[in-house]
Amino acid sequence: MLPDAGYKCQNHHLLDIMTIGKILRTTLPLLALLSQFTACRKEEAIVPSTPTTVTDPADSDGEICGFFLLNEGNMGSNKATLDYFDYATGVYTKNIYAERNPGVVKELGDVGNDLQIYGGKLYAVINCSHFVEVMDVRTARHLSQISIPNCRYITFKGRYAYVSSYAGPVQIDPNARLGYVAKIDTVSLEVVATCTVGYQPEEMVIVGEKLYVANSGGYRVPNYDRTVSVIDLATFQEVKKIDVAINLHRLELDQYGQIWVSSRGDYYDTPSRTYVIDSRTDEVTDEFKLLPNSEMTVCGDSLYVYSTEWNYNTQSNAISYAIVNVRTKRIVTRNFITDGTEQRISIPYGVAVNPSTREIFVTDARDYVTPGRLYCFTPDGRKRWEVETGDIPAHIAFTRQPLAPLQ
Repeated sequence: MLPDAGYKCQNHHLLDIMTIGKILRTTLPLLALLSQFTACRKEEAIVPSTPTTVTDPADSDGEICGFFLLNEGNMGSNKATLDYFDYATGVYTKNIYAERNPGVVKELGDVGNDLQIYGGKLYAVINCSHFVEVMDVRTARHLSQISIPNCRYITFKGRYAYVSSYAGPVQIDPNARLGYVAKIDTVSLEVVATCTVGYQPEEMVIVGEKLYVANSGGYRVPNYDRTVSVIDLATFQEVKKIDVAINLHRLELDQYGQIWVSSRGDYYDTPSRTYVIDSRTDEVTDEFKLLPNSEMTVCGDSLYVYSTEWNYNTQSNAISYAIVNVRTKRIVTRNFITDGTEQRISIPYGVAVNPSTREIFVTDARDYVTPGRLYCFTPDGRKRWEVETGDIPAHIAFTRQPLAPLQ
């Protein structure tokens, strides 16, 4: 099986040129064939959403009404889609965007890379289509698109949204340029400033008046970046870089002011690891050598981490599901799935935790080109339900506002 890092180059950008060539030779003929049937959205019938009842109604306590799930879709396929789960009905609905936005010709676009809710709006970062799609969170109706090249992740504070950008084209390039963070006015939905950071910047967190962004350098393989940039929000200038490890990706902030950082390593001899930065001193305080990290999320004192760690030397994935106590910095478990269901998950690709019920959600990308699966687990790791999703399900955003019925 091809690695997560290799097959999904829009997320990790670690392919060597030979591997890219193999993928292009395989996918381009298929894309050319598909283009004959999908040349113009306006001339085709809109694919309707697909509802599935997956659980009893009102299993939530009411604080969280439901969640949106952004399916990435493989690069070049223009198949990013949006699903929605409603706690009040127990119904999971696939592909809600198209029928709610019949006038948007290419729907959500190519590669959905992040999904967040802020100020009554739902923001979807569409990486290879080079824009942020802005929707009304109550209706999932299109409001605007913000053009940002090779955009990656989004975070917010006050009136502004901040989006990381690779800045250059989507390609492996030893001379790839520095990336930047774009500052967006959430009222006008326009970019008002940019700040240059490291190479191929990824996820961000904000602590007080400081914005931290993980720099990967993935396009410049094997000369990865290894820093976290620190931006002063008052001046919107980079004030320092913190040396951490190569090929950084995800950042998570806990309630103690600690920033958890994932390093993907080089997929050969340098393994994936997890690090901690103290935001008070901006120094690395901890290195977890035995905690590989593909994705993570914090809920309370628990950091949920899964890893799909590909190694080119062994030509295999090592998969794990861990929980770390962020207060004690001790690993609580090496497998938060306790009923054996993990054996059914081919490629874990996303993790989220309902902050109200503490249910754990894990997505499965399967083979990357056909519909994936979403698994819901109880807080103690037993499967409650599962459902088919769009292609490459990845990003979940919980909402406290119910989605309005389709008019």
